[in-house]
Amino acid sequence: MSFLLWHYLTESVARYPERPAVACRDTVLTYAELDRLSLRIARALASAGIGRGDRVGLCLPKSERAVAAMLGVLRAGAAYVPVDPGAPARRGAFILRDCAVRALVTTTRKLKDYREEPGVLESLALILLADDQAAHADTHGVTTLGWTDLPEPGALKAATLGIETDPAYLLYTSGSTGNPKGVILSHRHARTFVDWGRTTFDVGPDDRLSNHAPHHFDLSVFDIYVALAAGACVVIVTDDVAAFPVEMARWIGRLRITVWYSVPSALVRMLLHGRLADQQCPELRTVLFAGEVFPMKYLRQVMAALPTAAFANLYGPTETNVCTWYPVPAELPADATGIPIGFACANSDVFALDDDGRLVQPGGTGELYVRGPTVLLGYWGLPDRTRAALVPNPLQPAYYEPAYRTGDIVRLGEDDLYWFAGRRDHMVKSRGYRIELGEVEQTMYQHPAVREAAVLALPDDEVGARLHAFVAPVVGVSIEARDIHSFCSSRLPRFMVPESFTVRDDLPKTSTGKIDRVALMNHLSAPPQEASP
Repeated sequence: MSFLLWHYLTESVARYPERPAVACRDTVLTYAELDRLSLRIARALASAGIGRGDRVGLCLPKSERAVAAMLGVLRAGAAYVPVDPGAPARRGAFILRDCAVRALVTTTRKLKDYREEPGVLESLALILLADDQAAHADTHGVTTLGWTDLPEPGALKAATLGIETDPAYLLYTSGSTGNPKGVILSHRHARTFVDWGRTTFDVGPDDRLSNHAPHHFDLSVFDIYVALAAGACVVIVTDDVAAFPVEMARWIGRLRITVWYSVPSALVRMLLHGRLADQQCPELRTVLFAGEVFPMKYLRQVMAALPTAAFANLYGPTETNVCTWYPVPAELPADATGIPIGFACANSDVFALDDDGRLVQPGGTGELYVRGPTVLLGYWGLPDRTRAALVPNPLQPAYYEPAYRTGDIVRLGEDDLYWFAGRRDHMVKSRGYRIELGEVEQTMYQHPAVREAAVLALPDDEVGARLHAFVAPVVGVSIEARDIHSFCSSRLPRFMVPESFTVRDDLPKTSTGKIDRVALMNHLSAPPQEASP
């Protein structure tokens, strides 16, 4: 019976032991090799007393070893906690302390950083180094193994197996308090999404799925586990490839990728800086995107550059993974200014409630709720935050059923498709008017010289909020604040037009590739460099 996330591996190794499972640079692990390596990791953890209910931190660069470590943790009965290896050690240390990890899989180089962070190493039962060497410096007396010290594979106690509602992994996302919050996701959560993805996009053993997203980002769940479930190969986009759009665009064709999944900005970078239209990608059949709104002018161009691929928009916060989707028509209407987030995925349900708690009807707008097995278990150590987000289904008073409040505002179309209208926390009031910042940004994107745009609301005692826009122009094109101001003024009500603008070559990005609004806000708190229209 298959009910745990790592069962995908054992099922596929029985069918396809010699087929490639994970490829990274010049290294390829077959299913048999991945099975053996993950079991060795599981035995090392179990020997150190790590098991069901424990958390294991993974602070590793993307690689075949990182994938094996995920599976090894799951096979030991524990849950893994991926930490961005490029983030400051202080942030990683907060995450590891917050969820009280009992083991850490990392590299010798990163371990040096954590030695300087109090309360991290002292509580560990095991440190596993994924770069072939055990640490020679002080590790606070913690048992430390190098990759070559892993024990031989062997049977694990059945008691460690767990059940489908046990936590499988914790993903830490930005929190309103300034500290990241840990989203607890179960085996059932992941498997519901993976089974939907494999079936919907007809992924089979001959497919090669890209893994562009970092492993601490929920998009990577599709890449890794849909591939394992189908007996396909997941091909890891390493940081040195992702940093160069031309190389990444070539990589798709050279590595014979058939299914691509990323944030839209990764595709836009290849379009604008990687000569995507000139690359040969004949085997690419499916392009999936999620995580942010795809500006229509770029979506049209990317679709034209990849004519063999079918496109789909996937929507959902980390707390639900993907809960709605929309297959993009091959021929977009000429007057289309956006695409919907679509309809609910199989075995999930979504609905929207207006400000009075009534079910939104076609043409109406409200907050989106999600119910079903893909909904998070909760936030680690934050019961009040969990209760605020995971509420009793207001449409089902007869018994308790949790529903997740996404905080996303959606409009229900006459065709019963949902359209993303913005974030509740991006909805601001200025001079008594309600303004959705996303609508202002999408208007700015319609300017042919605008490559990137972001709008921030600055609190103001007089008017409530003043809007400031950041703009990055198309490379090689000059743009001035007054041009964008005039453009917005011709398309938006006066109260929605930003009062001031900053033009930059590029807008800062988070580790997941999204525009970093915190960095932009910090920029505004520095001595001003803004240009006003």
